[in-house]
Amino acid sequence: MTKSDKYLASFREIEIRLKKNGELISDLGNTAAVLKKRLNYFWAGFYFVKDNRLVLGPFQGTPACVYLSADSGVCAEAVKIGETVIVEDVNKFPGHIACDPSSKSEIVVPMFDSNANIKAVLDVDDDSFGSFDRVDKEWLEKIAGLFSKRL
Repeated sequence: MTKSDKYLASFREIEIRLKKNGELISDLGNTAAVLKKRLNYFWAGFYFVKDNRLVLGPFQGTPACVYLSADSGVCAEAVKIGETVIVEDVNKFPGHIACDPSSKSEIVVPMFDSNANIKAVLDVDDDSFGSFDRVDKEWLEKIAGLFSKRL
């Protein structure tokens, strides 16, 4: 099964779950669980933009930083530029915040509300270098987009 196939299956499962529930936090938690289960990434979760910082939301993986600065790190960069950020080696990213030293690569997707304001980010880490590419970017942006009217 290719990475695209795994994402398609994940997307379909998330869509089905979203139609059945309606609780944002629960749906984000299940989305993180689906991504971790189907794609076997080290960590998958969400941070909410609040009061000039990022606050941990639902996730799957090792314990994470509860608060992230809005001024440094990969999540902050995605919020600042309003675009997905892919980091092949987190050790080479200036200002990277290491919540877990096992994380080696990362992708962060900004999540917009219906007025195009960034309200959260989808953050996925892996314990291998260079794990993320355009396929991840395409599918994770589609998955993040499922929540645009609910943020």
